[in-house]
Amino acid sequence: MPLRTGEAIILRCWPFREADLIVSFFTRDQGKLRGVARRARRPNNGFGAGLERLSWVSASWYQRETRELVSLNSCELLQSWFTLASNYETSVTLDYLAEVSDQMLPPGEVNERQFRLLLAVLEYLRLGGSVWPAVGYFNLWMVRLAGFLPALSADAESLEIVREMLVTPIAKLTPREWSKETAAGLRRFLRQLMEEHVERRFLSASLLESL
Repeated sequence: MPLRTGEAIILRCWPFREADLIVSFFTRDQGKLRGVARRARRPNNGFGAGLERLSWVSASWYQRETRELVSLNSCELLQSWFTLASNYETSVTLDYLAEVSDQMLPPGEVNERQFRLLLAVLEYLRLGGSVWPAVGYFNLWMVRLAGFLPALSADAESLEIVREMLVTPIAKLTPREWSKETAAGLRRFLRQLMEEHVERRFLSASLLESL
């Protein structure tokens, strides 16, 4: 049972037994995994802030062929998005990014582009970017990378935004006045495509749309 190490983004955690956590984490080299972080709910557990939602970490874990869950050994923090959680708007957006990623990413399937997408959107938000272009960009590329982006019919502004987002990194998008209503129909349409794909509603979507 060799020790594996690699970069990962923590997606979600659930209580398990008395003191453990089940952790869903997206690795750069092995795709999405789920594992047990033992004693992670106890004080001085050794994981620290490394298990916070969407933390970018250097993780180590043990994996047995006969077990679905790996044993998460450590998470050394590379980048925290803690400052974003202090703002309600961006905190809800982080919930949405984490939930969609966890539901959309297939287990054990390596996808370097989706890993870089998530980091780019998080960095854009950290530098003060608006949540609405961040969510729009994320939705568009999640659908495209999943392979079911259809031909889109929308208003002229939305189509212009799509054309730019498909060829331009989020950090270099043309500055514009973004609001909740900017390309709102497109944003919701792409989210609905993802919900149909995973056959469930995203619980954080209603909070996002109520901002």
